[in-house]
Amino acid sequence: MAYFQPLSRLVAQFSKLPGVGAKTAQRYAYRIINMSEEEVEDFAKALVETKKSIHYCSVCGNYTDGDVCDICATRDKSVICVVKEPKDVIAFEKIKDYSGVYHVLQGTLNPMQGIGVDDIRIKELMGRLVGVKEVIMATNVYC
Repeated sequence: MAYFQPLSRLVAQFSKLPGVGAKTAQRYAYRIINMSEEEVEDFAKALVETKKSIHYCSVCGNYTDGDVCDICATRDKSVICVVKEPKDVIAFEKIKDYSGVYHVLQGTLNPMQGIGVDDIRIKELMGRLVGVKEVIMATNVYC
């Protein structure tokens, strides 16, 4: 479908998001067009502010807006749950029964794609093991 140039660019940007196909991207774009200018500016500011302020925790690799995330600052450090990516932390936190900390690998080993030990946060994990009683591997990798 032919769009005006600004609309085409907006649809293309929304299409880059995971799980967003052409029809959904088009719906999002039209929703933006129908928003007030103030709403669009607030939306854009939220995107920019989030991108500028969110980064990886210096300890576990989860997302945070500080140097160390709240989980690392307040939880039992003797138990580490190792996960693939930050969204996995959210899944565990929904359970509300885990009181340890996390270690986010930022990926998994995959020699077929050239992802080795130096490409994920294995060394950082090894450095955290002093005084740890239990490590839970929750990476959903099939052996």
